[in-house]
This record gives sequence, structure tokens and C-alpha cells, in this order.
Amino acid sequence: MIILDKEVQRIMQLPDRERLLALKRIIPRKTVQAVLRKTGRRQRFCRRLPGWFMVWFVIALGLYCRDSYCQVYRWLQAHNRVPRRSSLCEARHSLGVPAFYLLWNEVVRLLADASTPGAFYRDMRLMALDGFVVDVPDRRDLVRVFGRPQSGRSAGAFPQARVLALCETGTHVIWKHLIKPIRCGEVTMAPTLLRHLQKNMLLLWDRNFLSYANVALVQQRQAHLLARIKKHVVSQPIRRFADGSYLAKLYRASWYRDRDRDGILVRVMEYTFTDRHRPGAGETHRLLTTLLHPSLDPAKKLIELYHQRWELELAIDELKTHQRERPVLRSETPAGVVQEIFGLLLAHYVVRVLMFEAAEPEGIDPRRLSFTATLKILRCRLPQCPKSATRLKKWYENLLEEIAAEKLPERRDRINPRVIKRKMSGWAKKRPKHCDYPQPTKTFRQSIVMLN
Repeated sequence: MIILDKEVQRIMQLPDRERLLALKRIIPRKTVQAVLRKTGRRQRFCRRLPGWFMVWFVIALGLYCRDSYCQVYRWLQAHNRVPRRSSLCEARHSLGVPAFYLLWNEVVRLLADASTPGAFYRDMRLMALDGFVVDVPDRRDLVRVFGRPQSGRSAGAFPQARVLALCETGTHVIWKHLIKPIRCGEVTMAPTLLRHLQKNMLLLWDRNFLSYANVALVQQRQAHLLARIKKHVVSQPIRRFADGSYLAKLYRASWYRDRDRDGILVRVMEYTFTDRHRPGAGETHRLLTTLLHPSLDPAKKLIELYHQRWELELAIDELKTHQRERPVLRSETPAGVVQEIFGLLLAHYVVRVLMFEAAEPEGIDPRRLSFTATLKILRCRLPQCPKSATRLKKWYENLLEEIAAEKLPERRDRINPRVIKRKMSGWAKKRPKHCDYPQPTKTFRQSIVMLN
């Protein structure tokens, strides 16, 4: 254990003035302490850095991603002096990862109810499944654990961790997730999350996730599916409907198809666009669904509904672009990387709960409020949080009112090309020989030799 100097120890004894009271309404301190007891991490690293506070410190790292450890501590505790960075690092890593896994399962919940605009289709809760990757520091142990992305040109610049997320589209709440090395594919990760589906959920996913086993797993959970399918997927029409859709069967393999064994009855919709300015205009697109009755679920309504899947893409953009605000995670150990990702996701959940609570009295769609504005408001107002219960309640009400005022205009009917501006670089590619690069043996001045 790191021995703190006397001055820092003196600071540790100062009276506690918490600035976390508002956030504890969403993630209660009792829940955090109960989780720490279960994992055996309740013991204090030092007097002023108890385990429950360090859990909130990791979440705050996900709120104030650009700030240093010491600055994040200042946002949370009203002290002029703070512990050393090394003390904060040791206290953080002493928590481990299981505490955050248990905390996620205890705290994160689905927010929408039947009155939430845009969260349900008929009586089915709209959910979406997709993944994303995050860059981690270029260190050998992280390369060994997480791996680098590979391409035809060369290996990726940074090791990457892959995150697969199951999202409530109406609130952008990432309900369940799975963190794996980059070498693990999204399709192989999917069954783990599909087991969390509940009755009367309508799951939306992209074409890469489609397989007989995954569709069967969705049906076992008494949920429904609306998914895009690839061109090579064979679907022989069994019965055609007036809306242009038709019934077909999905088989495990061609052997089962030839013998018509164990097929899953599905409905297929084939369509195109007549607007030449839309991507895919003139091409054939296909959707598959387990909703088999065209009278209840007309084809055009389902085709339009499928694009709710992009709400998860927007949630990922909130997390990676607007919240994280840094290209690479700060953690330099495998456990620290996983812990930091949990902190980012929990911080995103806190912001989304605030947006939901602000939108509910107004009766508006939570997606109509600005995520970036809410994040900035929380960052600014959190250090002003009072300790008095009466003042705290008023402060929280004012916070929600301020968030509710940040309404976005109605979404425009627009598209953007999926392109990037800068693909190649004129600089040489980093190679293994550039790691642990030899360092100078002399000072700059000592190395100067005059040539005259």
C-alpha cells in the first residue's frame, strides 16, 4: 500500500462535504455498499477514499472524460487539496471489475412505460442490438489481452475492446452489454445478450446477426424480431399476402431445408425506393420478421419501424463522440479498461435517466431533449450540489427544468453519405521496432557538436 505523506493525510481528515447526493438518487449509496460487501471490496484503501466513493469516482471519470484524476476529485469533493494521483489510481484498481458488473445488474433498468412516446410498437417494447469498439492505449499487455484490428494493409493503430449493446430505443438506455476483445465477433457474442430478452419485446438488428440459432433464441424468450437479411439467404414463399409480404421458413442448413425439418415460420418483406436520392434506390432490400399477420402489422409500417434501429447508433454516438471526448481510453491495465468502460456506460445511464425524468412531466419523447446539453448542464451543476435535503430537492428540480428546456427541433428527413475525409497518411506506419524506442543518453546541450 502506498504511504501518503503527512500533508495528504491531514487533508484526508477534513470534514466530508459530498457533491454526489444528486447522483445517488439514481445509483443509491446503499446499493453501492451492498455490492462492495458481496465482492469483499468494502475495506477502505484509505480514510478519505472509501470503496463507495471510488465507485462514484470511476463513474465521474466517465462524465468528465477530459479532466485529470485530481480534477475529477475536485468536482466530487469540496477540498482545495486532493490526494495524489497514485493514491487515486491504487484506490480505484483495488475495487476490481466484479463490483461494477453487480452494480450494473442492480441499478440499470428499462425506463419507458406505455405512456413514453415512441418506446413501444403496439404492446411491444422496441429494443435494438448492435456493437461498437473503443481504442485502448498501445501497451503490450493490452495488445495481448484485447488484440488489434486487422486489415489487408496492416494491423490497427491501437488495441481495441468490443462492446455489444442491447438498447431500449425509446430512451437510448443501454440495458445490457458485453465487453470482449476485438477478435470476438458480434455474432458469436449475440446469444449471451439475447438470453436477457423479455416477453413482448420487439428486437431490431442488422443483417449480420441473422442465424437460425439466434432467431430460435428470440422465440424461446417469447420476444419478436424485425431484422434485415442478406441477399444470399434462401426464402421460398409459402403464402403471399396483399401487402406484398410472404410467409417462408428459416432452416438451420440446406439439409434441413431439403427435408423441410425444424423450419421456423417467418414473414419476409422485399422492397426498394423510388426516390433516386435515397441510398439503395433501385436495389432490393429484404426484412424478416416473426410478426406473421399482415392485418395487424402491415409491411410498410414494419419497414418504416425498422429504422428505429438507428436509435442505438445515436446512443453509441452519444457515448463515443460527445461523452468520451477523447480518442483513447485512459486506463493502462486490462482490468482498468473494463472498469472504465463500465464507468462510461453507467455515466451515460445517469444522463439518460435525467433526460427521461425531465421529459416525463412535459409528456414529450425523451429523444427530443439534447444529450450534449444535458451532459454539459450536469457537469456544470454537479459541483454546486448542496448538502441540505431541502436545498437538494430544489436544486434537483431546477436541474430537471433546465434540462427540459433543451428541446431539439423535429428531426429532418435527411441522409448523409457514409464516407470519411482522411483515409491514408503520409507518415510511416508504426512497427514493433518503434515500441520501447531508444532514449537519449545525453542532454540536448551535451549532444551538440559544432562543425566549424
